Amino acid sequence: MELFQYDEKEFKGFTDLGIDELLTKQKPELVNWINLDGLHDRNIIGKIGEYFSLHSLLLEDISKDHQPKVEEYENYLFFTLKMLYRIENDVIDYEQISFVLGKNYLISFQEKEGDLFGPLRERIRLDQGRIRKKKADYLLYRLIDIIVDNYYTVLDSIGQQIEQIEDNIYNNSPGQEFRKIQRLKKELIYLRKALYPLRDAMSKLIKDESGFIDSSNSRFFSDIYNHVAHLIDSLDTYKDLTSGLMDIYINTLNTRMNEVMKVLTVISTIFIPLTFIVGVYGMNFDFMPELHWKLGYFGVLGAMLVVVVVMIRYFRYKKWF
Repeated sequence: MELFQYDEKEFKGFTDLGIDELLTKQKPELVNWINLDGLHDRNIIGKIGEYFSLHSLLLEDISKDHQPKVEEYENYLFFTLKMLYRIENDVIDYEQISFVLGKNYLISFQEKEGDLFGPLRERIRLDQGRIRKKKADYLLYRLIDIIVDNYYTVLDSIGQQIEQIEDNIYNNSPGQEFRKIQRLKKELIYLRKALYPLRDAMSKLIKDESGFIDSSNSRFFSDIYNHVAHLIDSLDTYKDLTSGLMDIYINTLNTRMNEVMKVLTVISTIFIPLTFIVGVYGMNFDFMPELHWKLGYFGVLGAMLVVVVVMIRYFRYKKWF
C-alpha cells in the first residue's frame, strides 16, 4: 500500500504502511492518493470500504474481472478499466485497475505489483507540471491518460507483428504463420472488449454531473475520449489487416500447391510418350525388326531424348513453366 498526500505547497509519501496506520493519516485539506497492489486480502479491502463508506457491490466489482465502466455514487465516483503493459510471448500482459474518486481522495486498486505510474509519482514528488496545483479529479485524469497512452504501444506491437507475418508468408513457408494469425485475432478481440466499453465509460465520465469532475478538467477527459476513439479506429484497421493476412495465407498456399501440381503435371506429361515407346518395345513379339538392329537401343534412347527436348521447348513457348 502507498499513500501520497499533496497540495501546491506540501508533499508527503508513505509506503509499506499497515492499513490502520494508512487510514489514520488521511488529511482532508490535501489530495490523498491511496494505491493498493494486490486484491487477495479481503480484510484490507473491507477496512478501506468501511472507512470511505464504499458500497458492497463496488467492493465486489473491484475483485472481479469487469469490462470498463463508470458508476456514480452519492459521495464518490467508481471507474474501472484494463491496464495493458506489453505483448510478451505473443500474449498481452494486462490487469484490471479500479479507481474510487472522492472530493479530496483517489483510491486505486491494482491486481498485482508494478504499474505504469512511476514517472507520475516522481513528478508529484518534485512538483513538476500542474498536478500539485490540481485536485484529485486531475490525478484521475493523469492516471487514465497514462494507461490509455500505453494502449498505443500495444497496438504498435500488433502492427509490427502483422508486418512480420506478412513478410514471412511471402518469403518463407507460410505453414508456421497460421497459429500466429489466430493468436493475433484473439488479441484484437480482447482489445475490442477493452476499448469499446472504455469509450462509453469515458463518454459518461465527460457528462458527469455529480460534481466530482471539475468543469475546468472536463476538456482533459475529452482528450482521453478522443484518444480512445482513435485507438478504436486503429483497432478496426488492424482487424481488417489480420483478415487480409488470412486471405493472403490461403492464396499463398493455393498458389504454391498450383505450382507443385504444375511441375508434377509437366513431368507426367513428358513421361507419357516415353512410357508409350517403352511399352511398345517391351512387347514380346518374335517379329519386331528393330529388336535385331545393333543400334536399336541407342536409337530408342535418342528418340526419347528428342521427344523430351521438343516437349520442354513447347511448354516453355507456351509459358507453362
